[in-house]
Amino acid sequence: MANALVSIQIIPKTKDGEDVIPYVDEAIRIIDESGVKYQVHPLETTMEGKLEHLFSVITKMNERMMEIGSKNVISQIKVLYQPSGITMDQLTEKYR
Repeated sequence: MANALVSIQIIPKTKDGEDVIPYVDEAIRIIDESGVKYQVHPLETTMEGKLEHLFSVITKMNERMMEIGSKNVISQIKVLYQPSGITMDQLTEKYR
């Protein structure tokens, strides 16, 4: 069972003010390939899983931004860690 929810907004510094959307799309591709459950929102993406695994996904996202040409990247991260288990659905079910 998941013990963490992590929301991330990745903000790469692009060459000459390029559009960041292709970079964000690449970051989301990395999340998708990781196998974790996730939801894309307008300003951030929330992932559900084991805390250590989610941090490894974030590391890969940041490294990939450098590989595709970003000079640096800001990752704004929110973490809910609950060893007894937590899911996105538990936090949002009353709104559905």
